[in-house]
Order: sequence, then C-alpha cells, then structure tokens
Amino acid sequence: QLVESGGGLVQAGGSLKLSCAASGSTFTDLNMGWFRQAPGKERQFVAAIDWSGYNDYYEASLKGRFFISRDNVNKMVYLQMNSLKPEDTAIYYCAGDLNWGRVVAGILEYWGQGIQVTVFS
Repeated sequence: QLVESGGGLVQAGGSLKLSCAASGSTFTDLNMGWFRQAPGKERQFVAAIDWSGYNDYYEASLKGRFFISRDNVNKMVYLQMNSLKPEDTAIYYCAGDLNWGRVVAGILEYWGQGIQVTVFS
C-alpha cells in the first residue's frame, strides 16, 4: 500500500515536499516513481528512483526543480518540488514496481491514491 501526503496549496515560486509511505515487506525491492495528472490531461511521468536509491531519472522539463529520494529504512519516498509554477498543479501519484523499465514507462503494479497540489499565482 502506498499513501501520499504533503500536498496542498502553494504560491508560485514556493516549494512543497511530497511524501509517500509504503507498507509491506517488498518495498526495498521496488523501484519507485512519481507521476502527475492535471485536469483534462494525460498522466505524466515526473521522476523515478531505483530500489537502491542510487539511480534516479527525471522528466526532462522538471529536472533541476524536482528531486526524488527514498528512505528504505522507514519505507518512504519523497518528491521535493521547488520553484513551483501554476502549471505544476495536478494530482500527484506515488507508484512502484519491481521492474525499472515499467516504472519509466508508467506501467507500474502499485499505486497510491494521489494527492492534490495546487499552485496559485
């Protein structure tokens, strides 16, 4: 089970840190990703991190503003979002899969329920 937290309202230029709490014994084997879906748009890949935490990957337009990290001891995944823009407004989802390729492709086995992030100008 994956549960996101940390969303909310933020003014443009501000920062938010999303958290994703995982339960279950397989977390340390899972490659994790963050995705988002804005109203009327398709789901978009945001960032991914492999099971070890040593390798990450970002949607090109977000690299440098968004940072993914994980804590395998506490079974947490984070998304630090800086210099937020109104176009970052979306529901953000945490997801995981044993296969790295499936993570980047957006075809993951485990999904959180999503959390709203709204950036106002």
